[in-house]
Amino acid sequence: MSRNTLFDKVWASHLVRSLPNGQDQILVGLHLIHEVTSPQAFPMIEERGLKVRFPHRTFATVDHIVPTSADGRQRPLQDPLAEQMLQHLERNCAKHGIKLFNLGDEHQGIVHIIGPELGLTQPGMVIACGDSHTSTHGAFGSIALGIGTTQIASVLATGCLLLEKPKVRRINIDGVLKQGVTAKDVILTIINKLGVKGGIGYAYEYAGPVIEALEMEGRMTICNMSIEGGAQCGYVNPDIKTVNYLKGRPYVPKGGWENTAYRWLEYVSGENAVYDNDVKFNGSDFEPIMTWGVTLDQSIPVNGMIPDDSSKEANEAREYMGLTVGQPLVGVPIDVAFIGSCTNGRITDLREAAAIIKTHGLRVAGNVKALVVPGSEQVRKQAESEGLDKIFSESGWEWRGAGCSMCLAMNPDKLQGRQLCASSSNRNFKGRQGSPTGRTILMSPASVVACATQGKIADIRQILN
Repeated sequence: MSRNTLFDKVWASHLVRSLPNGQDQILVGLHLIHEVTSPQAFPMIEERGLKVRFPHRTFATVDHIVPTSADGRQRPLQDPLAEQMLQHLERNCAKHGIKLFNLGDEHQGIVHIIGPELGLTQPGMVIACGDSHTSTHGAFGSIALGIGTTQIASVLATGCLLLEKPKVRRINIDGVLKQGVTAKDVILTIINKLGVKGGIGYAYEYAGPVIEALEMEGRMTICNMSIEGGAQCGYVNPDIKTVNYLKGRPYVPKGGWENTAYRWLEYVSGENAVYDNDVKFNGSDFEPIMTWGVTLDQSIPVNGMIPDDSSKEANEAREYMGLTVGQPLVGVPIDVAFIGSCTNGRITDLREAAAIIKTHGLRVAGNVKALVVPGSEQVRKQAESEGLDKIFSESGWEWRGAGCSMCLAMNPDKLQGRQLCASSSNRNFKGRQGSPTGRTILMSPASVVACATQGKIADIRQILN
């Protein structure tokens, strides 16, 4: 039964059949693959004599393992395993007729950034990808699901997924964000309040004045990290901003534009939509927030103190991070600053960071290694055409090529030893950024700039004011 939410509408329009075990067979409209999770899936279907069922709905890119330095991108890649993974992807795409945005292609980049910028991502779709942060695409009013290797093989061979339908939670955010508070702070605050397991069994619908006021790339940041709150996916209802963002993109239908836009907007949740759960926040109360521990809900406002939490998890996190109860987060020294990833490697992220640097005449502190990594080649070219690369370079930042870089660190961009990184990425797990003992504090790109400038954790509002 439809409850008139966008989720229910999209689910129903892609339902192939319902099975006796309670699962639904759902048609996937867009399948995105990359070099890390797909190599094992292709042999799985070939061993059964199967082919890719819908190659025209399948698109591939390279992002996780690619070096971001200019000299490191020469083939063969210096890392033999990375080169092997890339060759596997190349062979599989060529064999099955799949479009690959490879190194050297003008559209190469992080899978969750090139999907929207190419117009592959559209409202009303079911999108699947072997990557946790596939929920990013929900910003366009789609159901976007991160899947495992076996599921990748299933989508390749059948174009479908077997899924249990989750419940739907609406997260309504009223008010107006204050200066220095960004989309990244919004999603980190939501995870702080609801917990990293709070979304298990749910799809999140983000709504309210704060969400409506955000541009598309801010909405992508919020949806991107839905998985970090335990949700199966997250989405925003499409509106005129969604339509305007997609208009003219390479893979968006060229003819009958008004009909296409009208069809997209029909998926919007109705005024009488029924939700399994409704949560409300006042965005006017939100502050710049940062993680202090090793899970996403171990976070505090930047001007807060390390909490007096006696749980085993908190004790282990404080020990790992080298922090103590009652210690201010502001002033903790950093070694590395990173702006990039599928969460915050878009053109608006780079513009915001560069504008702060230029307006306030900021430079990277002498003790900090600072990297800016565009999320795609298109983002890189756009940023360079606007002179953003020069603003970063002249103020002490390293300007790189497109890739995941120091988020997952399956490439040369890694932390060393106990280095502490002020990062705009999406996970602060132990060893996440390439070093078994490396430490990560997550924050917005604006906050990363503040920290890089002072060489320690800092409040961006002090700079802006």
